[in-house]
Amino acid sequence: MKPTDLLDILETAGKLKLTMRHCWIDGIRQESTAEHSWRLALMAMLLKDEEELKDVDMDKVIEMCLIHDLGEAFTGDIPAFEKKDADTKTEVTLYEAWVESFPAAQ
Repeated sequence: MKPTDLLDILETAGKLKLTMRHCWIDGIRQESTAEHSWRLALMAMLLKDEEELKDVDMDKVIEMCLIHDLGEAFTGDIPAFEKKDADTKTEVTLYEAWVESFPAAQ
């Protein structure tokens, strides 16, 4: 992968910093999707060596935490209580098309 390809991917993922979630932090401000994903990944990392999770592939969990909302870079955050099947389908379709455009996927 060329450096410009990597930068393009990071630029798209970076849109999550401007994608605001429907929930608020301490009732003061909205959290971005990037903040949410980072906090979730950090929590998983902190739990990585817990005995109760010894049979869980925590590297996979951390990876999932980091990528689980990348589709929102294309659709924005739609609260679960408002999200319709068509919204999910659109998000998945756009996300998959984006991933398939990566040079490594070709």
